[in-house]
Amino acid sequence: MHIQQQASERHVLTVTVDNEAGILAKIAGMFTARGYNIESLTVADISEDHAVSRITIVTVSPPAVIDQIIAQLDRLVAVHRVADLTELGPHVERELALIKVAGTGEARIEALRLADIFRARPVDTSTGSFVFEISGSSEKINQFIALMREVGLVEVARTGVVAMTRGATAG
Repeated sequence: MHIQQQASERHVLTVTVDNEAGILAKIAGMFTARGYNIESLTVADISEDHAVSRITIVTVSPPAVIDQIIAQLDRLVAVHRVADLTELGPHVERELALIKVAGTGEARIEALRLADIFRARPVDTSTGSFVFEISGSSEKINQFIALMREVGLVEVARTGVVAMTRGATAG
């Protein structure tokens, strides 16, 4: 008997939940208990009365596992809605990062030149370092970080992916 392995795919899921204590732990625990990996996780309050939050999860798994994840998330009481933005079609993804680079002389000039190319903005400056703010796709940020390693990367802080469908309807 030959068991065929399915290729893993990257999926962006949004989960609308009641903003209650422990819901994030329940969702993260569900992933952990089943051996699913979370590549990125962001959470934010999205309602005027602070009663509802939106969780954006990026995970990589075969399609059958993604279907299981969605079904298991849907079963949680505090979950209002689960959407797989990857399956819904065109969507916008963005991430924000703060990147600290130290250097003097040519390294400093090169860091500024690269930041300009990537549209990264210095948000803190000293004579020996910069903190750059950059937003965009994860790939863009990864590329910028790789280049900054060559000129004096010190530290990176990333928000994780936020995403929504294109067009007039909610995703």
